[in-house]
Amino acid sequence: MDQTSSQLIRETFPVGPLQCNCTLIGDPISKKAIVVDPGGEPEMIVARLEALGLKLVSIIHTHAHLDHFLASGRLKELTGASLHLHPEDRFLWDGLETQCQMFGVPYTPVPAPDLPLADDEALACGCGVALHTPGHTPGSMSFWFPEARLLIAGDTLFRRGIGRTDLWGGDYATIERSIKKRLYILDEDAVVITGHGPETRLGDEMRENPFVRAGA
Repeated sequence: MDQTSSQLIRETFPVGPLQCNCTLIGDPISKKAIVVDPGGEPEMIVARLEALGLKLVSIIHTHAHLDHFLASGRLKELTGASLHLHPEDRFLWDGLETQCQMFGVPYTPVPAPDLPLADDEALACGCGVALHTPGHTPGSMSFWFPEARLLIAGDTLFRRGIGRTDLWGGDYATIERSIKKRLYILDEDAVVITGHGPETRLGDEMRENPFVRAGA
């Protein structure tokens, strides 16, 4: 188990055909949990929640590229948890079948999101906040857990990289602004969970990311 803080239960693992990083976040007192970006393998996600003694209440998404929500419908069916997405990414969610065709991934329908995600919205586990960080997609979100010094950045920020901006609704100037104005103002010691690949430290990216550096 990844345990960023005694105040937070956290486990991250890659799922699905494109190995998206899926993260479970749980409150150790209430045992309420959220899942971020269930891009595949819903039964395994449920098994991990059960092993940790957590009750899933919300399924939240950093954005609506196929690899970040392929298992969301099945996970909702298995747990009864609600689906949350920023409204500006609804066009991508509704276009899942087209996305699957383009990337050669089997298509399984996913129900519509239950609730919109808003900038500065408190998350259901009571320990984090949603940040609107557009650029990779118009509705891209990051999730900040200040007490745990934990940032889930989705495909906005990677270890020494940033999200691509050549897909539907992407924009380089916008992602650069999101990173500088919303992420690089956070705690430099924060662990950053990226959408794919290894974790990083926010301060390292501020100083060493070749695409977007703080103060540049």
